[in-house]
Amino acid sequence: MIRREFLKQAGLMAGAYSVFPHAAVAFPAQSQPASARPEAVSHPDSRISFETSDASYQATYSHALEVLNRNTPFVQGYDQPVLSEGSNYKGVWLECAPQEGLVYSLIRPDIARNNHLIFFALQKEDGRIPCWVRTTAIGSAQIQMVVPIAATAWELSHQTGDSELLEKAYAGCSRWDAWLRRYRDTRHTGLCEGFCTWDTGHDNSPRWAGMPNSCPDGDARKCPSAPGLPRLCPDLSATVYGARIALAAMARALGKNSEADRWLDDANTIRTLIMTKLYSSEDAAFYDLDAQDRFVRVRSDVISRVLGEDAIYDKLISKVYKRQIHNPKAFWAPYPLSSIALDDPTFVRPIPRNSWGGASQALTALRAPRWMELYGKPADLAHLMQQWVSAIERNGSFLQQMDPLSGEFTPDTGDYSPAALVFIDFTRRLAGVRYVEDVLEWNVRPPAQSVTATYRLQVTPAIIAQIKYSAGRAELSLNDKFLWRTSSVVRLITDLDGKLGGATGIAPVQVKVKLQGPGKGKRHMWVDPNELLPLLVTEVE
Repeated sequence: MIRREFLKQAGLMAGAYSVFPHAAVAFPAQSQPASARPEAVSHPDSRISFETSDASYQATYSHALEVLNRNTPFVQGYDQPVLSEGSNYKGVWLECAPQEGLVYSLIRPDIARNNHLIFFALQKEDGRIPCWVRTTAIGSAQIQMVVPIAATAWELSHQTGDSELLEKAYAGCSRWDAWLRRYRDTRHTGLCEGFCTWDTGHDNSPRWAGMPNSCPDGDARKCPSAPGLPRLCPDLSATVYGARIALAAMARALGKNSEADRWLDDANTIRTLIMTKLYSSEDAAFYDLDAQDRFVRVRSDVISRVLGEDAIYDKLISKVYKRQIHNPKAFWAPYPLSSIALDDPTFVRPIPRNSWGGASQALTALRAPRWMELYGKPADLAHLMQQWVSAIERNGSFLQQMDPLSGEFTPDTGDYSPAALVFIDFTRRLAGVRYVEDVLEWNVRPPAQSVTATYRLQVTPAIIAQIKYSAGRAELSLNDKFLWRTSSVVRLITDLDGKLGGATGIAPVQVKVKLQGPGKGKRHMWVDPNELLPLLVTEVE
């Protein structure tokens, strides 16, 4: 939302389910059901709280919090704890750790901050940021970037008013952009080049078949001698684009208006290049362009990564979304989103461990809200989230990837932080309260009659928002002041005083929403999937 609004200002903008995410979150001084694990669901800085009578869901939610709490080690060269990837990955990676920290920020704001500052603290004088930092070593053999650290740092600093983070992020990300221009534009196209498989974090993907995993001598400045390298990469270029948009916002916040204008100009330039050089209108897809200017025609999650940074022309969003993302023959599998299109001949089966050759990845799921909300697809996102929380609850562990057709997870060691974050974040987005751009977003999804649950959000030190579920209904309140009661699946939008301003369809079908307010106040409306109703005008007695 921040990105698209900023783009507009800058002039650059060319399901209802019977199964409820029956969960609850950590909050001070709250009683927990017997199935909960108190040591895992309590943190003094947490701003969210959730509890439910559904023992299975509560146990999974509490286990997720426990996993995240455990996965906060100290790593090489940095004196503060960070949220690691967990499982087989003992450290933090540039492609994902900053975003994971941002998602975790409502529970551990200190960890969210550390997951950004570590990369700036270990940045080299020439601007290079490490691709990963493990408990025993620091890596620089690839760039491995997906979600821009500039974007997540800007969002976190914007939300918290953290001026130190803002200043360090602006300086560090400016130097990183300069490094990428110097060492990853050897063909002088203005786009960002990929030298190896791990540059994009696409382990075992047919996109990089036959290419080396990393750069020679552990140096991301050196391109391997392999046919077709270096490649012009749409996802890496989109990451640069998203970073420049964030840098423009940071510059504006720091009073550097001329620098903000320059970042916007540079962002617009690389966006145009992505669309003119790396987009195939015939396939409605984005592809790498090899050193011989040939498309590497593997339809992969590169497409969603370009969408993730809003680096696509507005007029093409609907086409790409329909042909690729929301197409059940392509990426919209029963358990979306697959890492390779289901109908792409390169889809890898049987699915091996750590494979971006087809499996639905927890990292892709965790990134989905960044862009599906941006493009007005909350009902579609709700389906994706429901499928993921159902699969995780069924399995009981937090694993990296699953079969997009069956929802069966690939056996692994477990305790994978992105999957635990998926469960926590998706619970909030499915049936909790969010504070978004100065409004409250109430995602109402009542459970079965027999299930109770409570979700709380500490909006500010003086404001607590709560949804309480019981008897198949939801009751919304601010500081214990009753606002609305409903049994409908819907997103309601209010200001910080609780004044109703709109509703959004988050069910897969049209829903008749009935609201009961204080006294005899009532409202009703019909709302379609993904529809935003800015004004609620229909009153009933």
